[in-house]
Amino acid sequence: MAQTEQFMEPAGPGTRVAETDTAIQRMRALRHRWPPGGGGTVFHRAYLRTVGGSPTIGGGGGAHRGGTAQEAASTLEARLAERYLSALSTAAAGGRPPECWRPLLPYRRHPDVRPVQFALAGLHAHVAHDLALAVVDACRTRGCEPAALEGEFERVGDLLALLEERIHDDLMPGAELLTIADPLTHLVSAWSLERAREAAWSAARMLWRLRGLPAVAEELRQQTDAGAGLVVRFLLTPSR
Repeated sequence: MAQTEQFMEPAGPGTRVAETDTAIQRMRALRHRWPPGGGGTVFHRAYLRTVGGSPTIGGGGGAHRGGTAQEAASTLEARLAERYLSALSTAAAGGRPPECWRPLLPYRRHPDVRPVQFALAGLHAHVAHDLALAVVDACRTRGCEPAALEGEFERVGDLLALLEERIHDDLMPGAELLTIADPLTHLVSAWSLERAREAAWSAARMLWRLRGLPAVAEELRQQTDAGAGLVVRFLLTPSR
């Protein structure tokens, strides 16, 4: 993925709902590409269990420009998955994925970095970097302003909240293994999905306003990527 062109091309109107299913199928095809202990594998499997087991977001709501609320949500959900898949494809081809994904994708399981850390690090990269760009991609596809997708943004946020809940339920050590003094307690409690989502929405709106100034927009994207990468590295701090 070239550094000078970071936005997806619009998809045809007949492909929007099918795009989400296609992205899920691609994720399923990739689930055995990494060793079981890899950091990227931990996030990938949690993500796939969540999106693969949920119906398309946005089944209700009123009409939106260019189609129904379900189509709008499918567009945003598909664009978000495409951002993640693009990072995977770039890394697999030996290229340089976004900075926020670099600490995670090549990692093998570090004995002192727990699975929940890898999963939350992937979730942060996906929200703090990919989500903002996915909103811009969806706006270009549908020919609308970010404000027209605010409801769909919240619905996709509900899916991400479900993913966070699943990560905690499946990967967080039990009370018998985790004490208040455990560094993992502080790492996990220091991160907030809600704050990451709010920052992503602000970044998306700013990137959309800067779409006529591609060099400035790219500078903002790189700054957003670098900030997300810093938090990812923090979340991957060995907890012992």
